[in-house]
Amino acid sequence: MKKEEGPIKLAYIGLGTNLGNRLINLKRSLELILLLPGIHLEACSNIYETKPVGGPEQGPFLNACISVKSKLAPVELLQAMLAIEHKMKRIRAARWGPRIIDLDLLVYEKTTVNTPVLQLPHPRLKERDFVLIPLSNIAPQLVIPGVNQTVEQILSSRKENPDVRLYCGQEWGMVP
Repeated sequence: MKKEEGPIKLAYIGLGTNLGNRLINLKRSLELILLLPGIHLEACSNIYETKPVGGPEQGPFLNACISVKSKLAPVELLQAMLAIEHKMKRIRAARWGPRIIDLDLLVYEKTTVNTPVLQLPHPRLKERDFVLIPLSNIAPQLVIPGVNQTVEQILSSRKENPDVRLYCGQEWGMVP
């Protein structure tokens, strides 16, 4: 994968896991993201334990969001995240099935993309409390491109979701 040196952009990434030691999976994926060239961690959300949405019967997830500054273009960042999922041995057996790690590029600056490879902002971002709630920890005033509402505005229009429970604070992201 060719790395292009571009301008530094702010990106938001969703992390999720429901197999194995879920907390270690999140920490390991964060470590691997931070090893990518041209990536700098800006913020980590709290971690939330969430009931699975859609897909087959499975255990609860741990979900978090991070913001990073990146010199990678959106598609390059997505490819790097897919490579991390592969390195962590993610198996894609069933749509929305159990997974050791799931890394989603949620928002990349004010960029909108709609290709078979990448959609920005993430197409189901507005529907997913398990992403919006952690994202609100780090970017409540983030305006979602194409939606033209902030994360906080989207969340304020719905009832509190009991299926998204605080698991631990932002200290999990303090990678040694």
